[in-house]
Amino acid sequence: MIEGLSHITFVVRDLARTTRLLVDGLGAEEVYASGEETFSIAREKFFLLGGVWIAAMEGARAAPRGYDHVAFKVADADLDAYAERLRALGVEIRPPRPRVPGEGRSLYFYDDDDHLFELHTGTLDARLAAYARGRGGAPS
Repeated sequence: MIEGLSHITFVVRDLARTTRLLVDGLGAEEVYASGEETFSIAREKFFLLGGVWIAAMEGARAAPRGYDHVAFKVADADLDAYAERLRALGVEIRPPRPRVPGEGRSLYFYDDDDHLFELHTGTLDARLAAYARGRGGAPS
């Protein structure tokens, strides 16, 4: 039985740059850095962000940009401050996608390795209710 999310791993070109994004931009805590002594396939760092374990491994990434992404829940009141912090780091922020009223706001951005992240203010329940209202029905 699946118990939940274990961790998210990103392959990145520059561990120091990714560390700045995660720690300075998003407020993650760095909890491990392999240095040159690797136990896995490459140098790596581990972070905790909103209770989620994120692993960043140094290497080449060939995949193009897409909509595959990781979304972190944030309070609506904090979203604009995150946008300012990320812009100060020179992070590319994508235009938002069209939204149904009530589903929450999102901030989409790419890291330097073309991974897409989202900071989202809504919940699954709120989104389902908003979608149901949009169809003229009650949430199922």
